[in-house]
Amino acid sequence: MRRFIRYFLEGLLYVIPLAVTIYILYTIFVTVDSWLGLGIPGVGFVLTIVGITVIGFLASNVLTRGVLSLVSKVFERVPFIKLIYTSIKDLIGAFVGEKKSFDKPVLVTLSKEGSAKAIGFITKESMEAYGLDDHVAVYFPQSYNFAGNLLFFPSDQVQPLDVESSEAMAFLVSGGVSGKAESTVKKPIS
Repeated sequence: MRRFIRYFLEGLLYVIPLAVTIYILYTIFVTVDSWLGLGIPGVGFVLTIVGITVIGFLASNVLTRGVLSLVSKVFERVPFIKLIYTSIKDLIGAFVGEKKSFDKPVLVTLSKEGSAKAIGFITKESMEAYGLDDHVAVYFPQSYNFAGNLLFFPSDQVQPLDVESSEAMAFLVSGGVSGKAESTVKKPIS
């Protein structure tokens, strides 16, 4: 009976993530497909992907960048829309694009005796505008969540990690279960 239970639990370990992933992808596929209301399954999804890619191409093209920039500026000026638009734009921009914010994983010493440490991402290297000379802003994502905390630390308590930011993010968001656990600590930021 113990073998049966062990095999069942190992089966769950593979089936649940696979099933949830397939379900989420299917839901996204069907939702995007339904936006265009076309009768052929998959065409709406493909057209949406092509449309997003074309807009990306136009945004990087010198001739059409100005028009898209004008649309962006309009959204950034309307009071309520500005809050939603800029928040989403900054969040997406933190992960992709030219202004990536989560590309500097660091190890932070949380206590003076150096016993407590945490992994985070530097989002601002200078906090002088807030009266915090020689401080940096470090974002700590929460495990299994899209939330996190932004804390300020003296630069000498923050050490860059020699690890890919995507590996560090996977390690943090999974609660230390997945992602690269080994890294090399570089010398402190000064």
